Amino acid sequence: MEIEFKFHIPTDRLKAVDAALRRGAVVRTRLQARYFDTADERLAAQGIVLRLRKEGRRWVQTVKATGDNALHRLEHNVDLGTAGASPGIDPQRHQGTPVGERLAQALAGEDGQPAALVERQSTDIVRLTRDVRSTGPGGVVAELALDVGKVVAHAGTPEQRESPVCELELELKRGSVPGLVALAQRWSQQHGLWFSTISKAERGARLLAGLEVVPAVKAEPPRFASAPDGRAIQRAVVANCLAQILPNATEVAAGSDDEEQVHQLRIGIRRLRTALRELEGLDPSGAFDRAGWEPALVDCFRALGALRDREQVAKIAQPKLREAGAPEVDPLAGEAAGAGPTQPSPGDAVRAPAFQAVLVALIGFTATEAPAPEPAAEGAPPVTPLDSDDARRFLCKRLQRLHAQALRDGGRFESLDTDSQHRVRKRLKRLRYLAEFAAPLFETRDEKKSDDKSAAERYLKRLRPAQDALGEFNDEAVAMALYREATAHDARAWFAVGWFSARHAAGAAACREALEKIEGAPRFWKKGRGKS
Repeated sequence: MEIEFKFHIPTDRLKAVDAALRRGAVVRTRLQARYFDTADERLAAQGIVLRLRKEGRRWVQTVKATGDNALHRLEHNVDLGTAGASPGIDPQRHQGTPVGERLAQALAGEDGQPAALVERQSTDIVRLTRDVRSTGPGGVVAELALDVGKVVAHAGTPEQRESPVCELELELKRGSVPGLVALAQRWSQQHGLWFSTISKAERGARLLAGLEVVPAVKAEPPRFASAPDGRAIQRAVVANCLAQILPNATEVAAGSDDEEQVHQLRIGIRRLRTALRELEGLDPSGAFDRAGWEPALVDCFRALGALRDREQVAKIAQPKLREAGAPEVDPLAGEAAGAGPTQPSPGDAVRAPAFQAVLVALIGFTATEAPAPEPAAEGAPPVTPLDSDDARRFLCKRLQRLHAQALRDGGRFESLDTDSQHRVRKRLKRLRYLAEFAAPLFETRDEKKSDDKSAAERYLKRLRPAQDALGEFNDEAVAMALYREATAHDARAWFAVGWFSARHAAGAAACREALEKIEGAPRFWKKGRGKS
């Protein structure tokens, strides 16, 4: 299993990266690869890559598959020697390896025969490699590989589609993951690189499909090993958040302004911030570095939302106002004319060095084995993560606390000031995300076998009316503030201010009623669940 970081290199930074790499002895290799899949692309669908590559004069057949986090890859290579012509592809060459078994399962047909393979794309890359050693407690030996070239899609027509490749990979050869993290941060910070999840095989698949914008990646439930301790829960949840954040961040950093990608990136960051806040106590060793990670996440989240939230609110508000007979007013006209503050673009926010450094650190955290227990003071117990049972009890307490806060907030919502009402919405989001994270740990064996909704799903369903009410109330509060600002350049905006002001009390009452109804929601974390 290989552990590596891959960064995209902006065109204007390539010369500096190349020069930095050449400060040591480098090896230049031409890599010409052919990638294979079934006609219905079942390998790509399962995260498997099968290729033949000519490395200098030698042919190597390789199969890769996604591992259990953003750094891990399952890989098996077979050296085929220096045959002049390209050898044929043969999946059997990987038989008896873990990744070979996954390949065989993916290719298995109903008749017992493996599905036919076709060449889908090729690459022509010039690679410069150099081993870099860093000393100290986190000392490592890592291979740096600078790849420059192109991906070519074979669409079955005379016309070929090409995509340039310009990336730097750092692969761990010896040493610790934290040492690799430090090295990766140093290179990415020095040269303005950003972490990329797009493989060469995926570039080719996009070319074949003619995709310029790919669908945004949404959140999925986390997966846990059997009876995970506190640190294992932290790692699994952070990895789950990164599975949503990294692909969306990759697209936005590359210049995409797709609204849904930006939206899902923000959701991923919000989920991660919930994890940092609510799961910190699962492992007192200090490896879960909330204080070090959170500031850059907050800065990126706010930068991504500063303009988008206002634009979205304006889109939602304008049809309502039009129906109410309001005069046509563009509340963002002052910003368009330069009256408002200049905001960084989404790409600027994601490419920010501090945010990229935190992404690299978080990826490293998910791939780092638990450290040995730290020495404790004489007579004191060692500093270790909570065991599985204590971790579950910890989560029960956190969930119950947030649940109780939601009920308390509901009873007094109308009397709260605007900032406090906004905090109620944020706490409800934390309750929802923490419930989603914890749900698999409390799922009973019968629920796993059943197609019916689990207790956690029923609980989350009961939260939705309150989420919707608070979301609409918040949107209208933002809209009222937005139109109040607009009165400085268009007096007609006062109609909207008055209209939203008149709706404010009814909206607050609706939020109170929705929050009070959470009281009857069946709590899936009650004592004893998940043990059967």
